[in-house]
Amino acid sequence: MPPVSHATSESRGEDRWILRFEVHLPCAYEALWPALTTAEGLRGWLAAADVLQRRLGGAVTLRWLNTGTTVTGRITAWDVERIAEYTVTEHGRIRFHLEPVGTDSTVIRFLNERSGSHEDRLDSLAGWHHHFELLEGALQGHPADWTHWTDARWAELRASYAAFSHR
Repeated sequence: MPPVSHATSESRGEDRWILRFEVHLPCAYEALWPALTTAEGLRGWLAAADVLQRRLGGAVTLRWLNTGTTVTGRITAWDVERIAEYTVTEHGRIRFHLEPVGTDSTVIRFLNERSGSHEDRLDSLAGWHHHFELLEGALQGHPADWTHWTDARWAELRASYAAFSHR
């Protein structure tokens, strides 16, 4: 089973969405936590953490190295090795909830609550899906090489989510 499957999304009113992923990874949560909560870990699959005050209420600034998008905000939930939540401009609330499965596997229950159009929703679904694939590679010792990043995989995922939402 691939670690990332199609996400679900639900409307929360006009131009408000909740996106959900369940990501199954073959690693202990202690190994996964730094990839979600440290500057070095985040850079390998998601974004450069130009500011990351690792505590509840701490400031966070993330800069996507594939698009140049920069967001700022606060850490709005922090339970060491279990929950990290960043609420940032443009991307809204980004929550990672880790659940160990045995001793060598972890499920990330991911939630992104954000505003945006239907098209923004599809863009975000494809973007998160792609980033979770990059996370799997980073955990296997192959962090993203942002200098060679293209949007080909994102476009493929975007088309898949668009087709899926019309069923």
